[in-house]
Amino acid sequence: MQELQKSVLQDQVQVMLDLQNDMNTRVNADWRQRGFAWYRAVWIECAEMLDHYGWKWWKKQSPDLEQVQLELVDIWHFGLSMLLLEGKTAGELAPAIEAALASDGAAKSFPEELETFVSDILVQRRFHVGQFVQLMKSIDFGFDALYAAYVGKNVLNFFRQDHGYQDGSYRKIWQGREDNEHLVELCRSLDSSRADFKDQLYAALSQRYRQD
Repeated sequence: MQELQKSVLQDQVQVMLDLQNDMNTRVNADWRQRGFAWYRAVWIECAEMLDHYGWKWWKKQSPDLEQVQLELVDIWHFGLSMLLLEGKTAGELAPAIEAALASDGAAKSFPEELETFVSDILVQRRFHVGQFVQLMKSIDFGFDALYAAYVGKNVLNFFRQDHGYQDGSYRKIWQGREDNEHLVELCRSLDSSRADFKDQLYAALSQRYRQD
């Protein structure tokens, strides 16, 4: 059973790597040669994530864990892109990522793990899956949840591209809420294990977007 679980996880990791390459290619066909500052995208997302978690001691704040998890998924997109630039195929990367995801080290508090993660990103400009896993552990965010959320966000990213994200015509706020909030709600209403999950989610996003 353990070997089967590992095989499934590795397959899911490879699916995510392939999806990330597809999205990057959609945005820019020669993305691997453009020298985009993926590390910068990561640490900016980290700052936004810390705001969602809360860090100000001079005011009452409660962690918005749903938004923190969404920011983690965004960072995973950028991290997979950085890994794909290391010159290995998705099939070669998947086993190493699987091993890092299986790490059983204890996590510190979320702010501490985040600062360790950001420091490494800024100094080394490399994405370390093991440190990302520590971030996930610090808010009890498991791989299954990451996988479902990643596929969901990938669908939203394609939806954005299809509706004018690059030329500025896309509306990120619908019915008074950000599209990320609609995504969370719709993902809850659908079965992410279904083979047509991506298609169902895209259709549901389209329906809400037209209604605004």
